[in-house]
Amino acid sequence: MTDSAYRDDRAHVFHSWSAQRALNPTVLAGGEGSWFWDGDGKRYLDFSSQLVNLNLGHQHPRIVAAIQEQAAKLCTVAPTFANDARSEAARLIAEVAPGDLSHVFFTNGGTEAVEHALRMARLTTGRHKILSAYRSYHGATAGAITLTGDPRRWGSEPSIPGVVRFFGPYPYRSAFHAVTAAEECDRALAHLEQVFTLEGPHTVAAVILESVVGTNGILVPPDGYLAGVRELCDRYGALLICDEVMSGFGRCGEWFAADRWGVVPDLITFAKGVNSGYVPLGGVILGARVYEAFADRPYPGGLTYSGHPLACAAAVATIQTMRDEGILERVRDLGSRVVGPRLAEIAERHPSVGEVRGLGFFWAVELVRDRDTREMLVPYNAAGADAAPMAELVAACKERGLWPFTHFNRVHVVPPCVTSEADLVTGLDILDEVLTLADRHYTGKV
Repeated sequence: MTDSAYRDDRAHVFHSWSAQRALNPTVLAGGEGSWFWDGDGKRYLDFSSQLVNLNLGHQHPRIVAAIQEQAAKLCTVAPTFANDARSEAARLIAEVAPGDLSHVFFTNGGTEAVEHALRMARLTTGRHKILSAYRSYHGATAGAITLTGDPRRWGSEPSIPGVVRFFGPYPYRSAFHAVTAAEECDRALAHLEQVFTLEGPHTVAAVILESVVGTNGILVPPDGYLAGVRELCDRYGALLICDEVMSGFGRCGEWFAADRWGVVPDLITFAKGVNSGYVPLGGVILGARVYEAFADRPYPGGLTYSGHPLACAAAVATIQTMRDEGILERVRDLGSRVVGPRLAEIAERHPSVGEVRGLGFFWAVELVRDRDTREMLVPYNAAGADAAPMAELVAACKERGLWPFTHFNRVHVVPPCVTSEADLVTGLDILDEVLTLADRHYTGKV
């Protein structure tokens, strides 16, 4: 089975973000909880949550049962109908959403959620510009990839008009020469206000940002930043869109990361953790201003599989399970008591670790060649030989049974939210061991 799966994959599957001939994909045979295994029976501790979406782990019995039960009852329904699975999923999502966000538009994933949030913002405000951050990722379709602020958008340019970029806070590599988190917050907000001014506030429909930046570094905003962006949007009549595709549904120890700072966006985009990706599902949660804009005029958009019953049944089971099993509480506890302190110890021991940062089960280890200059272990957007130090690190992790998530010069620690304390320690011990490979490339003072 493994041989035929690999053979057919190489013969017929076109993979995303990849040079096709260079691929050598691992064939997965099964998984349970925080572990999965390949066709040869080799087990891996999943410190990637597949793609930071498997918040309740592999094969959670309650989610599997919910999908099976729904499949036996009704597998699909057109979006024009009402359905109990979709209705209950929307109600539960609205219950955990902040403030007045009380209606859900379902999509097939996060990228489509961003596309529709973009459209809703423009139609609600009658404006066309969207302010989006560098070091962000919002998806790969035409609008979402334009909003993206990392190299993945380059191959799709030129793209849709009206997107203007700004620098978000990143204290470790401050664009504002700040030396404290408070300075970074104040200067980042002043910069964003200047972008509003220079672009014409009356032209700006929305600011979109990841509440906690995901793939581009697990950048936790300084206290006060999200509230400051909210105030700027209110002052200038723009909407605030929080992209919570990666950070939502327990990943940061909250239903939504914005909850940590008490900020209520106008729109939230979600996907991934809403049902651990068992069946594709995403969506936009709408506040009153956006909902009322379409109360008496049609919203010009839709999807055949909007609110698919199997996906929504999985979402219902996920939210109920997270409540019953105290997932938010355990993520906050283990993140602050185990993951954070252990990563701090690792940083003390390895000169190649420039910084660790994060919260909950959402952490980054930033690797450098020199702590004083903060030169990245590998160059920005490195490929081929330039990326060899990180490739070596990844291979060493996998050899030891740890499946990591890496991006540029960083290792992200993003295990399923159900990972046991013992497994967290096991994975962090492996990471500690393999970081000696990164230390070999260190050229600064020790």
